[in-house]
Amino acid sequence: MSEEISNENCSHDCSSCAAAGGCAGNQPESLLKEQNKASNVKKVIGIVSGKGGVGKSSITGMLSVLFRRRDYKTAVLDADITGPSIPKLFQLTDRITGDENGMNPALTTTGIKVMSVNLLLEDETSPVVWRGPVIAGTVTQFWTDTNWGDIDYMFVDMPPGTGDVPLTVFQSLPLDGIIIVTSPQELVSMIVQKAVNMAQMMGIPVLGIVENYSYVKCPDCGREHQIFGESKIEQTAEKYGIDVLAKLPLDPKLASLCDRGMLELMEFDLLDHAVEMIEEKTK
Repeated sequence: MSEEISNENCSHDCSSCAAAGGCAGNQPESLLKEQNKASNVKKVIGIVSGKGGVGKSSITGMLSVLFRRRDYKTAVLDADITGPSIPKLFQLTDRITGDENGMNPALTTTGIKVMSVNLLLEDETSPVVWRGPVIAGTVTQFWTDTNWGDIDYMFVDMPPGTGDVPLTVFQSLPLDGIIIVTSPQELVSMIVQKAVNMAQMMGIPVLGIVENYSYVKCPDCGREHQIFGESKIEQTAEKYGIDVLAKLPLDPKLASLCDRGMLELMEFDLLDHAVEMIEEKTK
């Protein structure tokens, strides 16, 4: 083992140093941000997608509902700043308040805590026309300046892609893992691989993949139709050694609940296995 060199005795010439660059002064500085002093968030799960329109926010909301039903103290940090939809799922309209401890998150009917930029705007339809660094800074503030209190599981709804905000979340929040949401199209499998590669580059565990819009079930005969083509998610998952957590259908009843802001009333058990696997993987 290399001998530890103190800062006082350091010559700043790593080529001749016994520690061979392993001293504290040469270790990369952590970019993780401390959570709010009035917060105690135990597990942080990122929900990501390689492209938009795959139902990532709906999956985020559904997971938060199911974990809350298991008596976990649950929260959602809506990091999709330019396309926030989490408040709509829970019919949240009141603006965020604050005190000496920071911003106080909104509370859903069943007690899920939510922070979203839409809850800070006077008009929820106003566009957020901000540049990347401002958007990334807002996401960081949602973590550092929100009084989350005691939270067992926080779900972070990220914007699609591998840009500024996902990078900020990966570097600034203590993620326990990510879940990738996708759909069956051939193009998407390639984009999923990009998300997996980014997570591996950042050293973040991939807890699994959820395939949304996998099929639609005929209400008359019960037959399943793969309207977006044959799923290839198993091949992608096998290639990277990750689990398929669920394959979800297009469900008009669930879509209606989301549109009406009544997601907490959902009767949907196809994510139960995913919940159990997330619990197991984050123990």
